[in-house]
Amino acid sequence: MLLNRSLLLLAAVLPIAVLKADAPGGYPGPLPRSVAQAPIALLYDLSSGRTLYAHNGDARFLPASITKAMTLLVAFDRIKAGTLKEDTVFTVTPQTARQWSGKGTTLFLQQNEQITVAQLLAGIATASANDAAVVLAESASGSVPAWTDAMNDRARQLGMNDSHFATPNGFPDGRATYVTANDLVKLARALINDHPAMYKRYINRAEIDWKGQRLTSHNPFVGQVAGGDGIKTGHTFEAGFNFLGSVQRDGRRLVVVVGGVWTAPERAQASRDLAEWGFAEWEGRLWLRPERTVGHVRVQQGTIRALPVAVPTSYLMTVPRGATGRASGEIVYAGPLVAPIPKGAKVGELRVSVDGSLPYSLPLVATEQVKRAGPLDRVVNGLLGLGR
Repeated sequence: MLLNRSLLLLAAVLPIAVLKADAPGGYPGPLPRSVAQAPIALLYDLSSGRTLYAHNGDARFLPASITKAMTLLVAFDRIKAGTLKEDTVFTVTPQTARQWSGKGTTLFLQQNEQITVAQLLAGIATASANDAAVVLAESASGSVPAWTDAMNDRARQLGMNDSHFATPNGFPDGRATYVTANDLVKLARALINDHPAMYKRYINRAEIDWKGQRLTSHNPFVGQVAGGDGIKTGHTFEAGFNFLGSVQRDGRRLVVVVGGVWTAPERAQASRDLAEWGFAEWEGRLWLRPERTVGHVRVQQGTIRALPVAVPTSYLMTVPRGATGRASGEIVYAGPLVAPIPKGAKVGELRVSVDGSLPYSLPLVATEQVKRAGPLDRVVNGLLGLGR
């Protein structure tokens, strides 16, 4: 397999920004002190696919209850596939009630109590209920290990290669559960893009009513920050105070990760400051659309030899506010690609660099189906390829 590269100059599409040379660390404006002091902090613009700030983005840390975001994703996947229904009723086993009712954040579920999947999801997402996560895992998969296997399978599918889940709720497990900030961005993207309706229904809630009580979320974004709609906090003595958050505003969506801070107020301050810095100091400019062909990649044994490729969704170019400059792109794919290739299949990446800044990658997909050529066509294509 060869790594094929095709250079493109993309400056003609729009004026793109130059990073301000006088900004500390190359950033377009002073970084908030609360952010600079956080052991782990990352800001990712989901609308452009670009990381705007990262400190220890690949460092493994204990997620605590952020783990429940993966439990929610697995449940959402199954509901979408039709293998789990929101109105299904589960019964709390005596063993689970003894072990988890009243342990940490909880719905105080009792043995033989009946509860729907929808109620469990609300308890997990808003109240961060440990017992609800265990009941869901045991009832939907037969056992907690079977559920965590599904969590890790989904993590591998997302490319979360530096994360591992050993519990459905993030309760201390001897450091067997760990994540990275960069991996959590991939989890956030899947929740937001794959399940927008359920994301809004369960995750974007500041409180729920349960057994005559109002249970409130610790989320520092939902109901408190303009456009804030997720995602999950986490805290244990060992892990510190962590947060995976999302804010949508002015056509942009930012994902925030803060980890390992000492107090809940510090977590809230750093998270809000990082998001506001992202909106104040950076702007998004419409750039790539799915209907615009970015370039072509070579195909063997197909009905065509050059396959047009594009991005799968619209992307903004996130740049320092008010600056101008150029961007260059490079199509990179493992090849040669061999037919058949379905329309929409990911076939490579577009490596983007803004005036020499660190490059980042956007996915590229096939804009049309490529069928396998017949024997004669394959011979002709092969001979044509020799002439290059």
